[in-house]
Amino acid sequence: MKRLRFAEILIVLLSMGILSTGCRKKEEVQLPIVVVEKPSKDDVQIFGEYVGRIRAASYVEVHARVEGYLERMLFQEGKYVHQNEPLFFINSAQYKARLEKAKAQLKKAEAQAAKSRRDVERLTPLYEQHAASQLDLDNAMAAVEDAEANIGISKADLDQAQLELNYTTVVSPISGYISERFVDVGALVGPGVNSKLAAIVKSDTVQVDFQMTALDYLRAERRNVRFGQQDTTRSWQPTVTVTLADNTEYPITGYVDFADPIVDPKTGTFGVRARLANPNQRLLPGQFTRVRLLLDVRERAIVVPRKSVSIEKGGAFIYIIRRDNKAEKRFVQIGPEIHNNIVIERGLGENELVVIEGYHKLTPGVEVRTVDSANEKAVEALREEDRI
Repeated sequence: MKRLRFAEILIVLLSMGILSTGCRKKEEVQLPIVVVEKPSKDDVQIFGEYVGRIRAASYVEVHARVEGYLERMLFQEGKYVHQNEPLFFINSAQYKARLEKAKAQLKKAEAQAAKSRRDVERLTPLYEQHAASQLDLDNAMAAVEDAEANIGISKADLDQAQLELNYTTVVSPISGYISERFVDVGALVGPGVNSKLAAIVKSDTVQVDFQMTALDYLRAERRNVRFGQQDTTRSWQPTVTVTLADNTEYPITGYVDFADPIVDPKTGTFGVRARLANPNQRLLPGQFTRVRLLLDVRERAIVVPRKSVSIEKGGAFIYIIRRDNKAEKRFVQIGPEIHNNIVIERGLGENELVVIEGYHKLTPGVEVRTVDSANEKAVEALREEDRI
């Protein structure tokens, strides 16, 4: 009986040991498994995106400044022309005649002035000898002044006639690409009558106009960014990139050279202008483009994957794993979102472990098993087993 009693006790003890071992194993298996990684520290570039329109740095219309019939056109439409290069000839016969007339009027005025001076020279000694009256001398001197005034008028008429004759040759005011002609050879042109002859575009440099929100401006100003002003003390500048017609990125960056100081009360935006080099004429004036403006660079910012951050009424939070392998719910202050990452402004240290997968199974204080996100094979195996 004693041996039987001992055997029964031994069986019970062994069964209790097996059960306790099984319970421990079961408890270990039931611990939540989460994927963790440390936050990264990166220089985060923050962009604003806007719709802009490209325009040439210079757009000048060529107008006829004198009236006449268009005789010749000396350029090829759409080609590059240089400053002061002749473009059009207007019939100049009447302006040559006016110039000759003005020259003759000037000679006549100069001859009259010479005669008046001689009259004064003759009358002066006669007046001193009381052989001529004061009135005669005064009239002679007035005639000199009148003749000299006529010389001034004649010179001005001559300059005007010369200027009008010069205007019959229409030259390019700037260097650039010329448009098609707006009038045909033989047409009557001039102020008020077909004055617009062509247009010239200087597009080796272009400007991009876009509207920026006052909120973006305020955020940039808080980071000591002044649009339209270059700051050499900063390691970065508010550069601009644009897209081409096929939505690919234009390889040359530009800079903001002007910001309107007045906000439009209807839209809450203000005008901004950027300047870009356009050596190969790939940016066409008039086309719309997508503008990306570098507003800020957060240097060595703490960054975590966007999927690790949850939002509730109390704010944004993440789960971190403490050294005792227990989960902690941590409220954090989040910053801008860049691609699939988000900047953590406050509440997280750079050496803490952040839960990036499996956080939906967690409650504060629960013990967990962790898998490093760098161990891709282990993470993939757990995903297949639906363990995370």
